[in-house]
Amino acid sequence: MKQLSTMTQYNEAKQEKSVFMFSATWCGDCRFLDPFMPEIEQKFPDWTFYYVDRDDFMELAQELDIFGIPSFVAFLEGMEVDRYVGRERKTPEQVEAFLNGLG
Repeated sequence: MKQLSTMTQYNEAKQEKSVFMFSATWCGDCRFLDPFMPEIEQKFPDWTFYYVDRDDFMELAQELDIFGIPSFVAFLEGMEVDRYVGRERKTPEQVEAFLNGLG
């Protein structure tokens, strides 16, 4: 998973088939998913995954109405195609179901 480091990188990445995972180092529910993410990424090679530290990109999180983490937002050609957001813990199966729904 690539680490989002600048807004320029975000603006370029969302033009591709990209999934942004909003997270934070202190978030236990986010850390729960960490061991599963490499395998999940391998199952969806058409998508590029970005880790977004919500604390470093608070304005972006607010702009996208992301107040709970972990949350996922998918973009294709600059347009948001779907999102899986909320404060609840997400299982690997739920994340995969979301990604399968992207087509």
